Amino acid sequence: MLTVEKIGGTSMLQFQNVLKDIIGYPASEGFRYGRVFVVSAYAGVTNMLLEDKKTKAPGIYQQFIKGEDYESAMDELLIKTLEINETMIDLGLDSKVCKDFLVERIEQTKAYLKSMEDIIASGYVGRESIFSAARELLASIGEAHSAFNTVNILRNNGINSELVDLTGFRDSKQLSISERIEKSFKNVNPHEAIIVATGYTKGIEGIMRQYERGYSEITFSKIATQLQADEAIIHKEYHLSSADPKIVGVDKAIPVGRTNYDVADQLADIGMEAIHPNASKPLELAGINLRIKNTFEPNHPGTVISNDYIGPQAKIEIIAGSDKIVILEIHDTSMVGETGFDLDIMKKFKKYNISYIMKTTNANSISLVIWQSDLSDLLVSDLEAEYRTVTVQEAAIVCVIGSNIAMPSILARAANALAKNDINIKCISQSLRQVNMQFVIDRDMYAKAIVCLNEDLCFADTNH
Repeated sequence: MLTVEKIGGTSMLQFQNVLKDIIGYPASEGFRYGRVFVVSAYAGVTNMLLEDKKTKAPGIYQQFIKGEDYESAMDELLIKTLEINETMIDLGLDSKVCKDFLVERIEQTKAYLKSMEDIIASGYVGRESIFSAARELLASIGEAHSAFNTVNILRNNGINSELVDLTGFRDSKQLSISERIEKSFKNVNPHEAIIVATGYTKGIEGIMRQYERGYSEITFSKIATQLQADEAIIHKEYHLSSADPKIVGVDKAIPVGRTNYDVADQLADIGMEAIHPNASKPLELAGINLRIKNTFEPNHPGTVISNDYIGPQAKIEIIAGSDKIVILEIHDTSMVGETGFDLDIMKKFKKYNISYIMKTTNANSISLVIWQSDLSDLLVSDLEAEYRTVTVQEAAIVCVIGSNIAMPSILARAANALAKNDINIKCISQSLRQVNMQFVIDRDMYAKAIVCLNEDLCFADTNH
């Protein structure tokens, strides 16, 4: 059996659990080769390299493009990464070997960045292409660090292990992402060693340019399809659950168990990614099942996402959503009976590169739900110049999702759960496939809505 497995940054930071419970030791029960691990950077490292994923606080990349003292920030990065190394010495990490690797990689990166500065100063090359290359270069450091450490620890524990460094550091060959993966794995036998690959892959198209912070899942997916894996596995610090355990509590968050790629797409559309949509599609087309496992519950089978699964009984699998959306409503009495009235609206959305999450209509109004971060004053001005009334309102969206929810009672139960908790529904949507019911509500009701829907539609049914 061949599995390709991705380990997230939080799990990597708890590597004692990864070593003991996921990889295992040669003498332990269930240990096997035939496993390729794609590793993320240790939690927090990519934030230091680029910018904080949540707060957007600037990292080394931001300091570089602003002409600030990025070299001192890289020195701080070295201190931080060496501190991470220190926590893993008891696991078998060779402190000197791993320090030498880090120092060499970071010093060479400084040299590359200095050369980029000189090229920018010449005025002969556009800044944007240089900045993009710098972002790619910096992003690669985190995964190179964690992958090198992992192989070092495994070998020092008597485990045959091989590093596949996809970062292309010091490699001038102009390869696409897929070509680099194919070339790098050409002479690798995953049945004779634990293979550890970097989550970052260098390619002419730029993995950061195309996929931003979801790039390690793209690498994971491409390796799984290239090697025709029997199963793809993602090890996270939590289960794929009926609802966010941080909102409903761990005791009320029920592991999903089984679902399909259609449901995974619904989650991705509202930012609750089980896996990056550009990573799930190749797995789906190749017929490779994806398993989401909790690193800290190694004996739990996790949740399997497959092509054709449909729940044997009608039930809600997941309650998800976001409180970072806005409703954009266009009201115009001339719209009644007008063919293609919304075509011009969609053209404006395309002009500003904005995708909507949800769309509802009646005789004279169209309501579109978009990410607040995508809201553009220029778009609103464009719409106001052409249509009678344009309203923008902050809101939240909650979704009731499942592979088999095509039952008359489901929508009624969901609406009733919201109503009895005094939560007004502003907009509602469901397509003919009936895998996702979407409710737009007041933003300050978001957490309350998640809790009550999970309680009434998921937790109560499980207990029953």
